[in-house]
Amino acid sequence: QVQLVESGGGAVQAGGSLRLSCSAAGDTYSRGCMAWFRQAPGKEREGVAVIDFDGSTDYAEFVKGRFTISKDNAKNTLYLQISSAKPEDTAMYYCAADSRACHPSAARRLGPSEYNSWGQGTQVTVSS
Repeated sequence: QVQLVESGGGAVQAGGSLRLSCSAAGDTYSRGCMAWFRQAPGKEREGVAVIDFDGSTDYAEFVKGRFTISKDNAKNTLYLQISSAKPEDTAMYYCAADSRACHPSAARRLGPSEYNSWGQGTQVTVSS
């Protein structure tokens, strides 16, 4: 498995921006799928964005046009650029990875069961 460590979380005002990073170590998945999830208190973990080994991306509807997922293979680092932040974006954000390519079904690739490696999370708080 790959070891994942998130960073970059913090507090931001509504409308602001933040960039999250996820460093991967160990058996990095060069042909696999990586994703960002989030979980707010009392809510289920939900998929935010995914990026496949070939760089193709997909987003949850509620972040399209505001969030951007990217990766730097040379640095083994995954990023999530948060723009136009909203208070409802407040959550713990988790990085996830799997050795397989992203599932062709959007519902599956944005679901937590598809991933076998997880980071510890980084908190994002958006104030109004």
